[in-house]
Amino acid sequence: MSSASELDELRNLVSGVRRCIAALQSQYGDIAPMRRIVNDADRVLNDIDRLDIDTDELDFGRAPPQLHAGEKIKMPDTQYDTAFWGDEDDRGVAG
Repeated sequence: MSSASELDELRNLVSGVRRCIAALQSQYGDIAPMRRIVNDADRVLNDIDRLDIDTDELDFGRAPPQLHAGEKIKMPDTQYDTAFWGDEDDRGVAG
């Protein structure tokens, strides 16, 4: 799927959400929770528009790097320079 069609699909989905919000707004009126959800939907649409601007920099054909859950990171056993930390062990401790 090309990036343009993916972005169009996102816009269509957000349009569906906005239609649902409009229906809820007609039922509940102009109250704070409805204004928040309207703002959220507008923000999502704005983010999609920004993403559309940046599509030149995106590589939609490339798969994201795979993260391996539980992968261990080796920590060296060497002693660190204690002068680096200075008196940080005592910081924030009330006497």
